[in-house]
Amino acid sequence: MGDAKEAGAEGPPAGAAARGGLSLLSQGESEESSAQGSALFLGGNEVKSRAVVKYSSAPPRTAFARLEEKTDLKLPPANWLRESAKLGPAGTTILGNSKKSKPFSSFGMAYDFIDSVGNDVDVVSDSENIKKLLKIPYSKSHVSMAVHRIGRTLLLDELDIQELFMRSSQTGDWTWLKEFYQRLIDQKWQRKKKSKEHWYQKAILSKFLYYSINGDGAAQPVSSTAEQQESSSSDQTNDSEGASWPAPFEMPSSVSEDPSASSQGLKNDFVRNILWTFEDIHMLVGSNMPIFGGGRYPAVSLRLRDNNKPINVLTGIDYWLDNLICNVPELVMCFHVNGIVQKYEMIKTEEIPNLENSNFSTKVIKDIAQNILSFLKSNCTKEGHTYWLFKASGSDIVKLYDLTTLCEETEDKYQNPFTMPVAILLYKVACNMMMKKNQNKKHYGTIRTLLLNCLKLLDKSRHPQIIASANYMLSELFQLDEPKKEENSESPLNENSDESYSEEEEEMPDSDENGSYSTSSDPSDDSKAVAIIKSVGELSVPEKYKSIHQIRPSCAFPVCHDTEERCRLVLSYVLEGLKSVDSSIKKESDLPAADPSTPIPLKYEDESSRGGPEGLEKQMALFLDKMGSLQKGNYSSQSGMIPGSWQHKMKLQLILKSSKAYYVLSDAAMSLQKYGRALRYIKLALQSHDTYCCLCTNMLSEVLLFLSQYLTLCGDIQLMLAQNANNRAAHLEEFHYQTKEDQEILHSLHRESSCQGFAWATDLSTDLESQLSVSCKCYEAANEILQFSDLKSQNPEHYVQVLKRMGNIRNEIGVFYMNQAAALQSERLVSKSVSAAEQQLWKKSFSCFEKGIHNFESIEDATNAALLLCNTGRLMRICAQAHCGAGDELKREFSPEEGLYYNKAIDYYLKALRSLGTRDIHPAVWDSVNWELSTTYFTMATLQQDYAPLSRKAQEQIEKEVSEAMMKSLKYCDVDSVSARQPLCQYRAATIHHRLASMYHSCLRNQVGDEHLRKQHRVLADLHYSKAAKLFQLLKDAPCELLRVQLERVAFAEFQMTSQNSNVGKLKTLSGALDIMVRTEHAFQLIQKELIEEFGQPKSGDTAAAADASPSLNREEVMKLLSIFESRLSFLLLQSIKLLSSTKKKTSNNIEDDTILKTNKHIYSQLLRATANKTATLLERINVIVHLLGQLAAGSAASSNAVQ
Repeated sequence: MGDAKEAGAEGPPAGAAARGGLSLLSQGESEESSAQGSALFLGGNEVKSRAVVKYSSAPPRTAFARLEEKTDLKLPPANWLRESAKLGPAGTTILGNSKKSKPFSSFGMAYDFIDSVGNDVDVVSDSENIKKLLKIPYSKSHVSMAVHRIGRTLLLDELDIQELFMRSSQTGDWTWLKEFYQRLIDQKWQRKKKSKEHWYQKAILSKFLYYSINGDGAAQPVSSTAEQQESSSSDQTNDSEGASWPAPFEMPSSVSEDPSASSQGLKNDFVRNILWTFEDIHMLVGSNMPIFGGGRYPAVSLRLRDNNKPINVLTGIDYWLDNLICNVPELVMCFHVNGIVQKYEMIKTEEIPNLENSNFSTKVIKDIAQNILSFLKSNCTKEGHTYWLFKASGSDIVKLYDLTTLCEETEDKYQNPFTMPVAILLYKVACNMMMKKNQNKKHYGTIRTLLLNCLKLLDKSRHPQIIASANYMLSELFQLDEPKKEENSESPLNENSDESYSEEEEEMPDSDENGSYSTSSDPSDDSKAVAIIKSVGELSVPEKYKSIHQIRPSCAFPVCHDTEERCRLVLSYVLEGLKSVDSSIKKESDLPAADPSTPIPLKYEDESSRGGPEGLEKQMALFLDKMGSLQKGNYSSQSGMIPGSWQHKMKLQLILKSSKAYYVLSDAAMSLQKYGRALRYIKLALQSHDTYCCLCTNMLSEVLLFLSQYLTLCGDIQLMLAQNANNRAAHLEEFHYQTKEDQEILHSLHRESSCQGFAWATDLSTDLESQLSVSCKCYEAANEILQFSDLKSQNPEHYVQVLKRMGNIRNEIGVFYMNQAAALQSERLVSKSVSAAEQQLWKKSFSCFEKGIHNFESIEDATNAALLLCNTGRLMRICAQAHCGAGDELKREFSPEEGLYYNKAIDYYLKALRSLGTRDIHPAVWDSVNWELSTTYFTMATLQQDYAPLSRKAQEQIEKEVSEAMMKSLKYCDVDSVSARQPLCQYRAATIHHRLASMYHSCLRNQVGDEHLRKQHRVLADLHYSKAAKLFQLLKDAPCELLRVQLERVAFAEFQMTSQNSNVGKLKTLSGALDIMVRTEHAFQLIQKELIEEFGQPKSGDTAAAADASPSLNREEVMKLLSIFESRLSFLLLQSIKLLSSTKKKTSNNIEDDTILKTNKHIYSQLLRATANKTATLLERINVIVHLLGQLAAGSAASSNAVQ
């Protein structure tokens, strides 16, 4: 509404309550400022009334001109029926000339104050209708009103039977109602003409008001033509009102863009709209009552009375309610006799009920209001239905009929002339609420109910556009792109299920004790009535009609328990919309002619008119062409839709909505691991999008972003299908299944396009390589779309996700080719040279890794870049292994190619570490890269040690390189950090130390000459042996390795002994060697434990378990090591005995040596007996060794104690 709110307060100034006792809130006060409202105290009865002017088109009030006595009101003033600045835009309306309310005037107000309708307000109506209802018990005149329900709000409009039936006589539109009226209510209906007295009174009132706004206006002689003009203008007013009633087959053009221009009477014609709270009833009221300034108050109402006729109760109620509704504290009464002004009288509003001859109780009026509202609320329950409240002239019975039901009983339900206006109102109300949907989602249920009821009223063949638009709006209510909120949302969305009220359910009448809703004894009279008030007197009884049947809230939004249910609802609405559009294209020639220049205001955004960035269409065309989706010369509809037509715009929106719904369905199926179903849905989403691209003339960046998201998801699905090949049959079955709904939507899409644009992306292949390749192509296409315009910068999160996925799929493909190359390598047994196929696979794999690394580096994803560098390192190791040569193992040497690839692998691992920076960024990846790097150095050193390239390098050079590589391997092998990999690291470190010790031991044996170098090697060998032994002792599952290290240490000691000359030195070395032997007890105890466990297994009868009981223990190796151990122990003990005996002869006083000699002799004899027994089992032999080692340890301890 463009008009400013009325200046000043339409109410009393400060102190009004003190002077007059009536306190009314002014317009300026907010509705919240006084929760109680204002109170009017009259004769002990309290009535609360509060009015807030929501809108006013009246000009600032001017003081009324007090006319001089004897002024003749029969003479017209100079300004009569002329426009004046004082009148404002409302013109003659403000002076009551067209007091009669127009049909659907309440809808006009509802349209303007949509936030109040359905929620806060109980009644929307013209003040004249409110007054007429509240006067029912006092008046004999007839009452005829149309009642409509929207949410908890009732809309009341005058239903002028005379006008309707006059129209029926002319057009035949209302025949069914006329027949019903004549059959049940008034058999002899005929038009009642208004008396001359009526027109006379109307004319002098008009002249009086014109005089009052312009006291200086000189009277003019009354010409007969002027009188006729006045009379005829009144008649014309009535006729024009009659003509404003809608024809039943009016076209959708009636829903014009400008609500004020609607031919359906949906115009708010009132001078002011007031939110009036009367007791606990909230009403939005339209009023045209002229209000003047002057007197003791700034607001007064002006009335003209014939002095010869006393004021009756009806007039008093009329005046009182008018002042109450408009917040006017005082009434100015001008009395006249035969049009000659006599006197003026000022009456306070609160005094009106006590006027002589016009006494009435305000408490009774309050009870009447509450009873009527309760009666209507209890019975007008079906939204979209037109109810008729009727009281015949002179009758005490008030009846309520459901005209919609009555009309449906006739041959053509669309004969109800209310159908179209009501449907359009429901549609417009929903449209307006949709505009505010982001601010208030609790209205979603109301919008849905409005639209569903609107659709029920419309004929599909006659109103395809509104039906399509309503279905689109219904689909828009369900938020596809947001996380599900139903469970946690505000209670109004959740309290009621989808069927919280059913339009079809039978409404049970309220059964209070008095049976006031029961039908009368004559069934033929009111069997058609929904409800009856048997006597108007009942309305005055407090709480006679207590509304126990509350109108249930219409905000019953369906609770969708999962995403699929929500999307399916959306698609059902989309399908109905598409059917409506398609049927209108098919039968365009059959439709009744509509004004082509008047478009329907469908409240969706015209995406094609907004225009995308320049060059976007060209880029998109090139892209689609590259993808193979752009059909030659086909960039428009195949069904013949005209671009820019409502069908074209609406179908674009519906298709886009369907693509979004299918995308969300696909995403949901993906999260449930239903990959076949997910692929089927994303195929439908892409087919919808392809059709959209064919129809759309201006491509929007937002729509391109959707396509990028669809392709990204498609890539995800193809990748998951590739990784879950074992369940292929189930996925295939899900992929080919299709619902009837999906088929129908696809059929509608095929009317516009072949939908083959992205067929390559949604093929369900059985070949792993092609699935990975399609997935990669999807991501590449999604990325390419983001390069258009500035989509990349506008959607950084999506861009990062796409690049991550591209990096990931390239890693997957790289690993796939790498594994294939490794498989080929393992099959290649005899051939010494690398095959071309292998080399080709290496190149493909390397290329994929390189691109993937670039993808991750471009988004600064160091962790994933490190993982890909790690995989590239692994590829280099596979290349190195391929070059090892499968020739004679004896002649094999470590080749330069192997060294080259291992060094490349090391470079990539080091790059990965540099990419990560520190361990804190991602400890698991950091540890993994370190382990791989350690493994590479270890493998390279081991190969160089085992297959020394002596033909190319000197022994010393090789030893140096091996030593360096082993030490680097140790550097990256973390033995201290507690983790799942710690035992592996300890084993690796122990093995490295063992290998290095063995190497130095070997050097020492084979080396001649340089004593300094020999000494260095001896120290290093001893150091590494002791470190290896320590680490192996930490492990519980490496007894053989520990035993071998200790035996090598003993052999090392024996080798040292050979170069010693003195007995003391030899004895010392022997003592050290025997000490090493004693320390092998731990290894034998571990073997003993495993053998006992193994031996104990068969007793349970499970022989199969016994065989697999200890796979870690190699019996053959244990036997071999045991035999060596026994021989070395025997040798050491013998040498010890010999040396100690010879020493004893020379020095007889050494007690320690005597003790050791005795112990050694005893142990030696036991060992000889044990080894002589060839029938002993492995466990028995080990038991003996453990026993002997225990004795040996005890003996050496005793000897040392004896010395002390």
